[in-house]
Amino acid sequence: MPSFDHGGVDIAYLDEGEGDPIILIHGFASNKNVNWVYPTWVSELKKHGRRVIALDNRGHGESAKLYQPEAYSIEAMAGDAVALMDHLGIERADVMGYSMGARITARLALEQPARVRSAIIAGVGIALIEGGGPGENVAAALEAASLDDVTDPVGRTFRAFAEQTRSDRRALAACMRGSRGLMAAEDAAQIGVPVLIAVGTKDEVAGSARALGDIIPGAEVLDIPNRDHMRAVGDRVYKEGVLDFLARRPR
Repeated sequence: MPSFDHGGVDIAYLDEGEGDPIILIHGFASNKNVNWVYPTWVSELKKHGRRVIALDNRGHGESAKLYQPEAYSIEAMAGDAVALMDHLGIERADVMGYSMGARITARLALEQPARVRSAIIAGVGIALIEGGGPGENVAAALEAASLDDVTDPVGRTFRAFAEQTRSDRRALAACMRGSRGLMAAEDAAQIGVPVLIAVGTKDEVAGSARALGDIIPGAEVLDIPNRDHMRAVGDRVYKEGVLDFLARRPR
């Protein structure tokens, strides 16, 4: 798998297909394969004439593992995505992120509008601004001696997921502590690129998609029926909605 160096941090990525580029940014404790390859996002987008680029966020997958929370700010991880675009000579791309990746995508849309043709913010609604969801409970669960020692239900879910993906749990704990920065409502209101917000109707982590859509000018909202935070990723309604949005967004 190819990789590149960004400020001393090795970032792994995939680059497949031809056509308009789209950058895919995975969620916390996931990786490019689990979030995008296995649920057939990469193949679907390629089939629809897209060049698909997906990175492993720092601390995840095949990218470098860091153990200081300050290394995992949303701004730092957004910088990795921009550096990847620079590395590949991509001036402008659509960007889709899920969960933590959606927070990164929103930051890119706000601070790098010349590089972002459109932004798909998935698995995050008003929690982008108001917070909530996983926090220190998840970090503590990741650091516990074993899954049997974790009693917090959300912590258990993420600990089990991290074990399933064979992740570096100490790096993930640092990431959880360092990536919790929120976006101010007044900043979200300044996002000017086309935006699609996609959240499962049973997602208790993301917060309301429509509440966030009311803040970001012109944002479209896609409800993913009967899906929670973990099960929305590969949903057909989600995929069809994204493909439709990409087909309609200004070129």
